[in-house]
Amino acid sequence: MGDEQGRLLAQRRRPSRLSQHPERDLAALADEARALCAEAGLAFSALRGVGVSAPGPLDPASGVLLHPPNLPGWREVPVRRLLGDRLGLPVHVENDANAAPLAEWRFGAGRGFQHVVYLTMSTGVGAGLVLGGRLYTGKQGMAGEVGHAPVEWDGEPCACGGRGCLEAYVGGAAWTRRLAGATPAGSRVAVLAGAPERARPEHVVEAAREGDAFALSELGRYNDYLARGITTLVFALAPEIVILGTIPSAAGEALCLAPVRAQVLSRVWPLLGRELRIVASGLGPQLPYLAGLCVAIEAAAASGP
Repeated sequence: MGDEQGRLLAQRRRPSRLSQHPERDLAALADEARALCAEAGLAFSALRGVGVSAPGPLDPASGVLLHPPNLPGWREVPVRRLLGDRLGLPVHVENDANAAPLAEWRFGAGRGFQHVVYLTMSTGVGAGLVLGGRLYTGKQGMAGEVGHAPVEWDGEPCACGGRGCLEAYVGGAAWTRRLAGATPAGSRVAVLAGAPERARPEHVVEAAREGDAFALSELGRYNDYLARGITTLVFALAPEIVILGTIPSAAGEALCLAPVRAQVLSRVWPLLGRELRIVASGLGPQLPYLAGLCVAIEAAAASGP
């Protein structure tokens, strides 16, 4: 919960694992929103609206989540209507890959730029686009689904049903599945995880900092595929800045950002790469909260005073 200056007045984090009963989950979220208001010392009637940053695909015009591959059971869910009925407030829904660049553009690493790409690589992979100083969402809000562009024909299976998608190589969920079967028992990654089958990307990053050979190899593979995706985006959109969230932000400059930047700049035309910046998110752990807030801010600005 926050204001138009990006100040967070109250916040609460909960696991992303939802049940397969959307109405029940949304009712719980509505109750938490009221509790947050009380925690912040605000009257609920003082709120102007609610912003929802949700995984796509979704229809922002109707506020309906269509069939997010990472939310089993959430198919054709009318989030705007269900939350609006429960809260009695205007509810605005946006793809989380579109909401994140709004937050970075307004309050983070993208401030001052007109052409911004934000790549999120948490559970899945998506690109949010601010082009010409405005959020660009494309037909039916589907722009930026770069996570499902193939980087290997007939490659690794993806949650979307395709094969060889970028998400199958740099998405957090896909990488975790790979690590469960690929992590050597004697590696530092396995030691940090407690067992090879429990290995996660954060264990790879920590082990890579300690010089573990398997972790460095895995991170090199990750960086290579990430650079492929960014190179395509640079040729297609000619951004001024590419902002990387989640895993690259955690890995940092030496392990991820510098090698990815070097690979991209070696492959794009000098005119496109000369002033291109590839940086970590400027908002860190505050980004998810500010993303939802910015959805509400944008909607309020569009509707006027």
